This record gives sequence, C-alpha cells and structure tokens, in this order.
Amino acid sequence: MWLQHTTPAERRTLTATFAGYAVDGFDYMIYTFLIPTLIMAWGMSKAEAGYIATGALLTSAVGGWAAGVLADRFGRVRVLQWTVLWFAAFTALSGFTSSFEQLFFTRAMQGFGMGGEWAVGSVLIAETINARHRGKASGLVQSSWAVGWAASALAFWGMYSVLPAETAWKVLFWIGILPAFLILYIRRNLDEPAVYRAERERVQRTGQRSSFLRIFSPALLRQTLLASLLAAGMQGAYYSVTTWLPTFLKTERHLSVLGTSGYLLVLIGGSFAGYLTSAWLSDAIGRRRCFILFAVMGGALVLSYTQMPITDGVMLVLGFPLGFFLSGIFSGMGAFLSELFPSDVRGSGQGFSYNFGRAVGAICPALIGHFSTTHPLGQTLGWMAALCYGVVIVAALALPETRGRELLPATA
Repeated sequence: MWLQHTTPAERRTLTATFAGYAVDGFDYMIYTFLIPTLIMAWGMSKAEAGYIATGALLTSAVGGWAAGVLADRFGRVRVLQWTVLWFAAFTALSGFTSSFEQLFFTRAMQGFGMGGEWAVGSVLIAETINARHRGKASGLVQSSWAVGWAASALAFWGMYSVLPAETAWKVLFWIGILPAFLILYIRRNLDEPAVYRAERERVQRTGQRSSFLRIFSPALLRQTLLASLLAAGMQGAYYSVTTWLPTFLKTERHLSVLGTSGYLLVLIGGSFAGYLTSAWLSDAIGRRRCFILFAVMGGALVLSYTQMPITDGVMLVLGFPLGFFLSGIFSGMGAFLSELFPSDVRGSGQGFSYNFGRAVGAICPALIGHFSTTHPLGQTLGWMAALCYGVVIVAALALPETRGRELLPATA
C-alpha cells in the first residue's frame, strides 16, 4: 500500500519507467522465441543465433554506460526518450531483415537502447521517489521485465496461431515500434528530478562540470570497482543458469517439461513474485542483506538442480523458486547503485557499474561451454553459478549499507 503515499509526479514517473522496462523485456525476449523459426528459414546455425544474442548484450553494456554519461549531461527525462525511440526503431527494423548479418546488425543496435533505458530509468526513479520507498519503487520497475517477458510469450503464441511462421516472426518484430508512443507520455508528464535540477543549477552557477571519469578517482574508485563486481556476479549467475540449465536438464536429465508453456508461465510468475518480494525486503532489511539472502538461496538452488535427481513434476514445481531467486536479486540494484554515487556522476557511475557487470556476465555462458567439453555440464554450471553468487556476497559485505540515504546535489 506504499503507492498510496506517493505523489502524482512520483506515480507518473513510476508508470513511464515501468512501461519502458517492460517493453525492453518484450523486445529482448521476443527474439528468444523466434530463434527456431529463423534457423529453419535462413539455415542459420545455433552458433550464429547465439552470436546475435551475445552481440545485443555486449552493445547494451556499452549503451548503458553511454546513456548514463549523457543523462548526467543532458538530463534524465530527455535521454530516456532517446533510448526508447532507439530500441523501438531497431526492433521494428529487425522485421525487415533477411539474413544473419542484417539481423546481427539491427539487434546489436537495439542493444544500445535497451541498456541505456535501464541505466537512465533507474536513476530517474531513484532521484524521484522518497528515500523510504526507493527500494520498493526500483524493484517494482524491475519487475516489469517479467511483464514484458510474459507479453512476448503471449504475443508469440497468438501470432503463430493466426499467421504462418514466415510472416509471424516479422510481425512480432514490427510491433516493437509501438513503444515509441511512450515518448509522448514522457514528454507530457515527466519533469527532471529536483536533485538533478539543483545539480544543473550548480553547474551553471559555478561553471564546474564533473567528468564521467570521476567515478575512477581515488574518492570513488573503491565503490565503482565493488559495485561492478556485485553486478558482474549477479548477471554472470543469471546468464549462466538461463542459458545452460534447460540444456542440462533436457540432454543429461532427459526432462521434457522445459518445452511446455506451463513451465514457462511458472518461471515467469516466480520471477515477478521474486522481484516484488525482494523490492520490499531491500527497504525492510537493507540492500546488502537482501542481496546476500538471495545469493545464498540462488546458489543453493542451482547446486541442488545440478547435483540431485529431479523428475518432470518436481521441475515444474521448482520453476517458481528458480525464477524467484534468479530474478529477485536484481530488485535492489537500481536504488543501491544510485545511492552509492553523488549526483554529478550518478548516471555515469550507475551506467558503468551495472553494464560492466553485464559485459562480464555475458562471458560466463561461453566459459561454461568451454569447460563442459572436459567436465560434466551440470558440474560446470553448478560451480560457475556458485562462484558468481560468491562474488555477490563478498562485494555486498565490502560495500556500505545505503538504505534510506538522501540523494543530494554534489555541493550546496
């Protein structure tokens, strides 16, 4: 019921950022459903399909840092509009491609906008919402990824039920242009946060603008490195499990439930519940304790999946906690990173830390593929996830607790 205690301006910002990240999720996840069709239509290999996904993740890392730097310079609301228009346009253009090379380009370009939207939107929320509700608000926005994921699944099933496959995949990319209309809502309803306006006035008064490289200065270097490790551990575990667990359970455990719509809905439902629960906990018990709790439970869950015998029925039930802990751990990140960095480089620091973690995390699935040639896939996956969650725990213990911290301009 905390939403009842927010102002109209705060609720408008929540609406815009929730919608923006949901369409981020839709535009990214829709590709995962279309891979089998594209492989059949173009004769594309599985490796090439993987290159497209990895390319989008790597460009999203670059886009996230760049958007954070731009948001510090030109404003949170303005850059948020740019990122939404960018990823919507390139998602729609993907529907006009006819080869691996063309789709690789459009998806890589789409990645720049996808990474940028999260970086800017999370800073905007953190600077707009009251400090005592910041964790819950950031987690609520994070949960919209599960909404976009569910929407992409429903759109996929709907389009493929009424259109031939050779047309349906194009239409699903084309409808990615619709989020561009969100820009109209943002332009009419969102204003820059007060803390950013105060920072901009300070720059105009003094003529002193901070360089984005200040996040590597002696005063901020420690938290930049630790925050980057925290993000790398979270995303390394997430990408490792979501990439390889289905293959492990299908090829080595011979489970069939993974291909059913029921399992997917259970997984998405668990993710949504995990986001909201973790959002509440990050305000209730603190950011660091929440990260550690979800890291411990996520690591134990993955190790049990890969070391214990599991049947189809058990796997269907366990899809809920899998989504719960894998996704829920991210809820507090937007608030936490915003609270770690001062206003003059908040976008730069948050954009770099989270997206450095995304770039490192994108490498983990490839490492698992490499080591699984000489070791069992389940063993490799389990220990990689455990290692990543261990990094999360160490980084969380070394970082300061920031719950309730007020966000103020760099100087008076």
